[in-house]
Amino acid sequence: MTPVQPKLSTDDVSLLMVLIDTNPFFWSAANTTSLSFSKFLSHVVAFLNSVLLLNQLNQVVVIATGINTCDYVYDSAAAGALPNQRAESLLQKLVEFVVKDEQLGKEDSVDGIGSSLLSGSLSMALCYIQRVFRSGPHHPQPRILCLHGSPDGPEQYVAIMNAIFSAQRSMVPIDSCLLGAQHSAFLQQASYITGGVYLKPQQLDGLFQYLSTVFASDLYSRNFLQLPKPVGVDFRASCFCHKNTIDMGYICSVCLSIFCKHHKNCSTCGSVFGQAQTNAPSTSNQKRKTPET
Repeated sequence: MTPVQPKLSTDDVSLLMVLIDTNPFFWSAANTTSLSFSKFLSHVVAFLNSVLLLNQLNQVVVIATGINTCDYVYDSAAAGALPNQRAESLLQKLVEFVVKDEQLGKEDSVDGIGSSLLSGSLSMALCYIQRVFRSGPHHPQPRILCLHGSPDGPEQYVAIMNAIFSAQRSMVPIDSCLLGAQHSAFLQQASYITGGVYLKPQQLDGLFQYLSTVFASDLYSRNFLQLPKPVGVDFRASCFCHKNTIDMGYICSVCLSIFCKHHKNCSTCGSVFGQAQTNAPSTSNQKRKTPET
């Protein structure tokens, strides 16, 4: 009986899942700086064309990440082969998506820069990758690239961490290119846990140069390249009760839920907690026995 052949991936063929942040609140604030949304798209389109030119078998899938929804906006396997057709198809789908996302959020008012639905786009990317895994024994090497600028949404902590661990289990690296002013703790953890690259460009005018030199190479070629490494990773978690980032808290021993304050019951699994020992007797009041001499 012949043994079952495991699934093999081609070394130099890549499946690149690109997650584009279309948060209008972020881009309206970033429009006053050196990078506008139109310039950002020109850099991204040039980068996607360069990835497809590196190998004719490479595949690129773009997922738009909005405030209220996320959706597939481009797939090189279904789009035209000409570069101008790729750009026109991508831009048209992006316009339709932005209008749809705006209509869904008309009733909700957002103060300041709201967070984008990063957990949803990560889940959609992983679902697409799993479908590719099951398509046949040979498949390209998948990886995820997050082009993100919005601040982290603490309410998405559980969903994002589940997506990160799912990507780690599937051996799918998550690369992160942060466009905002502040670092993202979620994306730092995602790149660190999955073995991806985390980068915050210093000069956004040269975004295409950053993308082409750091994120265009396939996973096999990365073994021979000196890619940038993050200085530090923020491993702080968000509590399940108030969705705040905390340094110290309480953890349920059954389901590992995190809380910033002591509760009687776990809101996730319903486990009953004991009383917090705040008035423990001090050791100075206890009698100590000394050995006789």
